[in-house]
Amino acid sequence: MNASIKKIIWLLALMALIAVVVLAVWPRLQPDTLPVGLASGNGRIEAVEIDVAAKTPGRVDEILVDEGDFVEAGAVLARMDTKALEAQLNQARAQQRQAESAVLTARSQVAQRQSEREAAQALIAQREAELEAVRGRLKRIEALARTDDVSRQQLDDQTAAFHQARAALAAAKAQFQATEAAVATAESQVIGAEANVEAAKATVERLQVELDDSILRAPRDGRIQYRVVQPGEMVGAGSTVVNLLDVGDVYMTIFLSTADAGRLAIGAEARLILDAAPQYVIPAQVSYVADVAQFTPKTVETLEERQKLMFRVRLQVPPELLQEYLVNVKTGLPGVAYVRIDPSVEWPAELEVRLPR
Repeated sequence: MNASIKKIIWLLALMALIAVVVLAVWPRLQPDTLPVGLASGNGRIEAVEIDVAAKTPGRVDEILVDEGDFVEAGAVLARMDTKALEAQLNQARAQQRQAESAVLTARSQVAQRQSEREAAQALIAQREAELEAVRGRLKRIEALARTDDVSRQQLDDQTAAFHQARAALAAAKAQFQATEAAVATAESQVIGAEANVEAAKATVERLQVELDDSILRAPRDGRIQYRVVQPGEMVGAGSTVVNLLDVGDVYMTIFLSTADAGRLAIGAEARLILDAAPQYVIPAQVSYVADVAQFTPKTVETLEERQKLMFRVRLQVPPELLQEYLVNVKTGLPGVAYVRIDPSVEWPAELEVRLPR
């Protein structure tokens, strides 16, 4: 037997073996006959991707996860270099303490100015009493002067004393007005000092938030898909550091014909069978049907062409089911999806839900 005949026999044997394998596996992947009211399509398990990014530009200090790691919500994924921020925070805290000290000083100034105002007010009362006493004596001396019972000199002296007391009262009132202005000034200084304290506190809070944001945490339970950068690299604001798959939001995308997609309702039941685990049937439901057809010809005029249109359909795996198998969820696995277009149609026995225990 020559080499070419041996090669043909070997190829025929290989093709027969492939046919046997296909015939053995295919019944597990797809029901023998799909009842009217059900439709199917091929797809892959996908999950929502989340880019965990740096809020501010800087250097990546460390990355604490590897590709493929499962992480829980809140877990620390990476840290940015925060030496400059920490220095700014220390400076802001020192400025806050200085502003708080200025508030205490301004308040003591207010208390001092208020005491001076009270003293000036008491002096006014004293000057008013002195003026009244001098006015009374002046009236009596004026009466005696009309009968020449006192000398002209006494009258002049008493008149001068009256004017002097009145001037002293005016000076006391002017001093009181000055203390009033001093109190107002001191109170405004307190307001300004308190405003400086609030500004310093806001700066401290802002810097603290930036420090907190420098610790990159997982927003949800998920699996690390990529480490986009490495420790020591510089990144810009909004640059992705780690790519995370949200294993709590898993779905399969398939394409259905116009006839099937047109009758499909949002929320309709679906079943997923993965090539890697054909013994399990995973429940799902329709969460999205595209409003624009894919693979659409530029001009659609005939019925035959319209029947070629395919619509994208998303089949969502229930979140409560995913919570039971979070660690086992993997994306990219191919499989076959079945959707129930007619709610009255019963699922065949081979498409009843079967999950791992």
